[in-house]
Amino acid sequence: MGFSSALQGRAAHEALIVRQDAELRLMETMKRSIQLKAKCDREYAIGLAAVAQQGLKTDRADEMQGSLITKAWRSYMDELDHQAKQFKSNAELLEVVCEKLTHLSQDKRKARKAYQEEHAKIAARLNHLTDEVVRKKGEYQKHLEGYKALRTRFEEHYIKSGRGGRKLDDVRDKYQKACRKLHLTHNEYVLSITEAVEVEKDFRTVLLPGLLEHQQSVQESFILLWKNILQETSQHGDLTSDKFKEIQKRIDNVINSINPSEEYREFTEKHKTSPTTPLVFQFDDALIEDIPGKLQSNTLTVDNLTVDWLRSRLIDLEMSVKECQEKQLKMIEQANGGSPIANGSITRNGSTASNGIQSPKDSQNRQSKDLNALRCQEKQKQKLVDMIKCALNEIGCEELPSGCDDHLEQNFIENSFNNDQQMSLSTNRPLYEEEWFHGVLPREEVVRLLNNDGDFLVRETIRNEESQIVLSVCWNGHKHFIVQTTVDGHFRFEGPPFPSIQELIMHQYQSELPVTVKSGAILRRAICRERWELSNDDVVLLEKIGRGNFGDVYKAKLKSTKQDVAVKTCRMTLPDEQKRKFLQEGRILKQYDHPNIVKLIGICVQKQPIMIVMELVPGGSLLNYLRKNSNSLTARQQMGMCRDAAAGMRYLESKNCIHRDLAARNCLVDFENSVKISDFGMSREEEEYIVSDGMKQIPVKWTAPEALNFGKYTSLCDVWSYGILMWEIFSKGDTPYSGMSNSRARERIDAGYRMPTPENTPPEMYRLMLKCWSAEADARPHFDEIYNVVDALIIRLDNSH
Repeated sequence: MGFSSALQGRAAHEALIVRQDAELRLMETMKRSIQLKAKCDREYAIGLAAVAQQGLKTDRADEMQGSLITKAWRSYMDELDHQAKQFKSNAELLEVVCEKLTHLSQDKRKARKAYQEEHAKIAARLNHLTDEVVRKKGEYQKHLEGYKALRTRFEEHYIKSGRGGRKLDDVRDKYQKACRKLHLTHNEYVLSITEAVEVEKDFRTVLLPGLLEHQQSVQESFILLWKNILQETSQHGDLTSDKFKEIQKRIDNVINSINPSEEYREFTEKHKTSPTTPLVFQFDDALIEDIPGKLQSNTLTVDNLTVDWLRSRLIDLEMSVKECQEKQLKMIEQANGGSPIANGSITRNGSTASNGIQSPKDSQNRQSKDLNALRCQEKQKQKLVDMIKCALNEIGCEELPSGCDDHLEQNFIENSFNNDQQMSLSTNRPLYEEEWFHGVLPREEVVRLLNNDGDFLVRETIRNEESQIVLSVCWNGHKHFIVQTTVDGHFRFEGPPFPSIQELIMHQYQSELPVTVKSGAILRRAICRERWELSNDDVVLLEKIGRGNFGDVYKAKLKSTKQDVAVKTCRMTLPDEQKRKFLQEGRILKQYDHPNIVKLIGICVQKQPIMIVMELVPGGSLLNYLRKNSNSLTARQQMGMCRDAAAGMRYLESKNCIHRDLAARNCLVDFENSVKISDFGMSREEEEYIVSDGMKQIPVKWTAPEALNFGKYTSLCDVWSYGILMWEIFSKGDTPYSGMSNSRARERIDAGYRMPTPENTPPEMYRLMLKCWSAEADARPHFDEIYNVVDALIIRLDNSH
């Protein structure tokens, strides 16, 4: 079924126009995508060429002379360079494809215009004749009524006056004129109908079908050209093409040329040396020259000071010998029984390590090497066992000799007492001074710090308005143990109670006993506070300067540096979920360092209230600054503010951070009107973020349509918000969409409405705002492009002055 028979209706004609518009938009989308593909290929080519160049920088290449693997590597890098050139060539060819697509788009626009004009032309003729028939019919009715009225009048006068008289002649004359007009109108009406019938027939059977048939042919020819462009695009991105296959084949050939048995032939010949000279280890007699009689070189000393240590060491060594023997036996049994060793896996220190890239010969060699290592280890340990046994046997049942003089023994006792006293003092300091105590840090933040089994820390939590101390441990996941308090005020888990939490934790750590039998969790490594975890006592709050979503904002001073800072506090009554969201801003900010992003100094979680400490930006909120200084701000200063905000947002975009609440109220003003991005409470570190907890507290008038309609956030949503921020800056702090409710503003935006330019805004800056407010996210510029545009405008303005 073709256009000529199926698309004659008015609705079909309008649908065809809409389809052509959609195809033109698709062409534009394809063109942008192909341009981006060309850019990616070009950048990949540059990166690949850099890889090849780096790979060819072999330090001290003369030491690898004759190496087949070096030769293969260099050839591999050369082929990577060829790949880079091929990608660059593909990128250039894709740019040519883009030009073809541009020409095709232009031709298609012309064809659409020609079709619309021709359709309007032939439709206009039919419409004109249709109107003419209606008009003639109206005239016919008018003259018919006049004729009937004059005929009636003539008949009345004729009857009254007979056959003569001037009045009758006058009436007769008017009647005859009306009759003539009626007949003429009748003929014109008949002719217009006849003409309209022919025109309508030609329109329906010849002109419109012919136009549609021609349009179908034009459309299909465009599709053919479009298809060819897509095929070219595909060919220029085909990594399975012969060119890439040839490069890969050459890489495979040169790698296959590596022969392990030949690799070190030249190296071995060049560096051939004599066998290793034995190292001589012997006791330095000078060490015991000034010590009378008891200590002798190369001889164990057995006395009341050393006998227990020697017996303990003997037990350990005998166990080590036994373990070595068991491992050897196990390895031999596995090898004889087709064990995993023979298939490329090795048992080492009781664990199995996969080694699937090795051949059976490699596996056998490795097995032999490991067995030899175990035998050497057994022999070494046995030598020490024999030496200790021999020394102990010489004493027999005699009383052990004294190992030290009386005055030395007294010193030892005194030192032990002093050490005990020192240890007892260390457990009396406050818990919050311990480095492994993290205060009221929420559970979600704690989990981020505990990464390996045995990692642990202690924190405080509020449950049912009661403070509790919790031990958090990483052990097959994350486990949290509440410290139990006994009747007499001691602390415990499942084991014995202790008078302080520090002693309880020290006992669990040193004994290596599980915290609870069920959990099996053992404490291995205390996780200390991070450098940005400050003590609440380090911060002195001075004056309240604002209020946030979670609590009050204060100007404060750091005790250690006397530095003025800004402090956000979190209300103690908020649930843990809200406290987690509060700390999220600190977690995001701690890894950022940029002059246009407010700097984090630290967070205070040692006790309530939780606080985020940031640099104090003297100018305060950008929104308030704009309103206070509206009469003195220049266009140059406003453009500088836009550039600062773009620089900060460009940095965030490079870190995959979506701000989600960019507005003048959430920016701060530093010295010389410099702007810093602040308030990261809604931010997310993701390329794309889908809202899953509803759209509460969303700043509607600053938020992009796709985020409002679908809950989907990307950096391009921040670009929309940046456009609103620009408008706020140039309107000197006015409220966007003034006079409209959120819902009304949303309806108007979806219908295509955009705010007019603020007074005295440079035209180029308003055009940039409109680009930021493109309905399609992909049509908006990224922050890198925004920064470059604003920076170029400022440079041009400066040069003009």
